[in-house]
Amino acid sequence: MGIVAALVRSSFLVNSVYAESGREHGLTSQQGQLLCVLMPRPYGMGELGAMLGLAKSSLTGLVDRTERNGLVRREADARDTRSVRVALTAQGASLAREFYDGTCRRVEGLLTGLGPAERDVLAGLLARVVLDNEVPVVFAAQEEQAPGDRES
Repeated sequence: MGIVAALVRSSFLVNSVYAESGREHGLTSQQGQLLCVLMPRPYGMGELGAMLGLAKSSLTGLVDRTERNGLVRREADARDTRSVRVALTAQGASLAREFYDGTCRRVEGLLTGLGPAERDVLAGLLARVVLDNEVPVVFAAQEEQAPGDRES
């Protein structure tokens, strides 16, 4: 299998893991992504739109639905009174952690056929692709999430 097919097919595989985790927790894949993005700290709507690759109207709808479910809240931005930031509620933070942990377990399960050295090589190569292409941190590794940054 060539690299393009392997990357495209692996993205479908990861998307199916997100969907499965979402169903387990009563979330859409996009709601799960939103919760994971907000785990370290609140973000402004513009930042969220850029990170999630969503148009303003789509993001507003996503935040509205997630807010109605009691998982996020809008709060005033102390630096810009015209803007709002989106933050996890206590319920949202708890669900985000469950969703994140379950998704990590499922993705880890996809790699059972690889040994430790192969996992390290794969992680290094994928990290380079992600960093070279400046992919936003929409699913932070445990070590990327500073516990002191968490606000809820």
